[in-house]
Formats: sequence, structure tokens, C-alpha cells
Amino acid sequence: MIITAANRLNDVTTYYFARKLAEIDAMNKDGGALVLNLGIGSPDLKPHVSVSDKLVETLAIDDAHKYQSYKGIPSLRSAFSSWYGRNFDYHPDPNTQILPLIGSKEGVMHVSMSFLNPGDEVLVPNPGYPSYGMCTKLAGGIAVDMPLIEHLGWKPDLDALEKRDLSKVKLMWINYPNMPTGAKADLDFFEKLVHFAKKHQILICHDNPYAFILNDHPLSIFNVAGAEDSAIELVSLSKCYNMAGWRVGAVVGAQPYIDTIMTFKSNMDSGMFKPIQEAAAVALNLGQDWIDTLNDQYAIRKKAACDIMSLLGCSFQEDGAGLFVWGKIPEKAGDSEALANRILYETRVFITPGHIFGSQGDQYLRISLCSPVEDMLAALYRIQTGFVNLGL
Repeated sequence: MIITAANRLNDVTTYYFARKLAEIDAMNKDGGALVLNLGIGSPDLKPHVSVSDKLVETLAIDDAHKYQSYKGIPSLRSAFSSWYGRNFDYHPDPNTQILPLIGSKEGVMHVSMSFLNPGDEVLVPNPGYPSYGMCTKLAGGIAVDMPLIEHLGWKPDLDALEKRDLSKVKLMWINYPNMPTGAKADLDFFEKLVHFAKKHQILICHDNPYAFILNDHPLSIFNVAGAEDSAIELVSLSKCYNMAGWRVGAVVGAQPYIDTIMTFKSNMDSGMFKPIQEAAAVALNLGQDWIDTLNDQYAIRKKAACDIMSLLGCSFQEDGAGLFVWGKIPEKAGDSEALANRILYETRVFITPGHIFGSQGDQYLRISLCSPVEDMLAALYRIQTGFVNLGL
């Protein structure tokens, strides 16, 4: 007899990329050309050598392989605090306002489980990271669609939200620089957002992993005075420090929020591997030279990605931040999933269809900058040669 799955999984689907990667893996075994994957935002570049060296060095210390503190080692929390001070002129208390996480995606689930009761509503951006909605459902909450408006710079229309019944809304997920659109926020928008949250007693959950990628004006939600009362922020080393597989992030906020999340987290894991924490502290202390070098490479890749978008007849913003280029497909191309599948099957290039980020993405494609420029140029050639078959 097979035991049935929990009811909470009834409305939760397997993550799109897990399904698509399995399909791509099968295609790569069929004897044809290898699929060029321009879909997933998993940095292919390596961490700074000093980070890897610290990992290896720390493997030999006496307590390296023991269980670690649930709230992270002091040097990592201090490194996060100093990082905030240097980059955002904000100085969270490393002992009470910072909680290291085994990845910020895991943090989305921690936050959802820590604050949501069954029936609580959560404003979820559309388009947006699918995990916001999925984690809400798994925690027993209700994901409420929050459209991001293109002509507003892919931001929510706060005036329109004011006209809704917000009495059951407890959390609001936002993410700037935005994934998937690359839109950037400014301080004026964050100030209006914090005012909105205070008025309606909503906790803003700002997911901020792309702060320094192709972004000249990095911001934290805590650049707004008084934001600590109504906001928390998730940060990650995955994107800006090429440490996606290391699973290192943190949640930052007022002590009552951090203590609440800590209560849940302490029942979910036994602390992060100490050598990874020591190495992460080294990464957080890297200077602007590291970010500049990283962005030099991403700028070259972005040019190739924009060329692909132009070839496909897509309209897009060249000044977006983050690791992706987001383009609106031509009307005659149908919907994004159909076009992405045609590109995959006819040219063996994988580009992410925007529909997986919500209905607002039905007419968009997203190209990741996490592939060598040689692969991106090869993808451009394949699409160019398959242009007639694609009918664009």
C-alpha cells in the first residue's frame, strides 16, 4: 500500500525548473547537440579564491564538523552587520537583528511558517518568484495576486491596493532589483511602501539577492527611516558572490521578528556547516573591486542576451538590474511557453517562459546571464539559423 500525500500538496506543483531540467537532461542524451541553457539563474562563475581558501583552511579546526549554533557563528553575523553598514549605511545589531539562513529560498519558507496562520492572506507579486506563492500555500495562507504594472516600472499600484479589503493581509512580498523583470526601486517608492504597510499593519518581506548586479544604486528597505517596525529583508550570497550551491543567506529585521523566525528555524535545522560560515564572512568583506569585476563580465553577457531578444523581435529595457533580461514577445508569437518550447525543440536553446512567474508574464521571455558569453553567442547563432522555422 502506498501512503497518500498530505492534502497541503494538492495545489502545489513540482518546481518548473525541476521538470524542465529533467527534460533537457533527456534531450542531451538523444545524440543531438547539447542544449544551451539560458534559463536558470545559477551563477556559473566561481567565488573569490580567498573564500575557497578559507573553506579549506577551516576544515581542519577542532570544532569544524560539530553541530553549530542555530543563529550562526558570531563572525558571520558581524560580517553581515558590517556589510550592511558599508553598503547601505544601516547598522543592524549582529546579536539580535541578523539570522543567517541555509539559503534565502529556505528563508522564504521560514518566514511563511513563522508568521502565517490558516487563512491569513499574503500579497504576492505577479510576475514574481514562484516560491512566494507556493510557500504561502504550504504554510496554510492564501496567496493574493498583486500585479506589478509595467508602466509603473514593474511596481504594484499602491493606490489600487488601497481600494481592496486588506483586513486579512499579513505579509507582502517584494523584490527589488526585481526578478524576473530587472526593475529597480528608488527610495521614494520604498518610503511609500513602508507608509502603506504601517497603515494596514502588514509586514513587508523584501527579498534582496540582486542588490549589486548591474545596479548603480543599491538600496535596502532599511534605508527608509522607521522601516524596522514593518519590514524584514532577506539577503543572499548566491548571486553577488557566486555561492549559490553553498546555501548562505540571512534575514535581517527587528529583534521580535528575528526571534519569531528563530523559533521556527531551530526546529528545522541544526545550523550551517562552520567552514561555510567562516568562508561566507570572508566573501562579505570583499570590496567594490569584486563587484566591479563581476559586473564587467555580466555586462558583456547582457549585450549578447539583448541581441537574442532583438533577434526574437522582443521589446525590452536595456537598463534593468540583476541577472536577467526580460523581453515582451511579438503578438504573432503566441504565448511565452509555446515560443520557449519552439525555441528549445527547434534550436536546442532553453529560454525561460515568463508564464511561470505569473499571468503578467504570459507574453514575456527571460534570458539568464549565468552562461559563458561563448554559449550565449552560440545560442544567438542557433536561433538566427532557425529563425525561418520559428516564423518570427
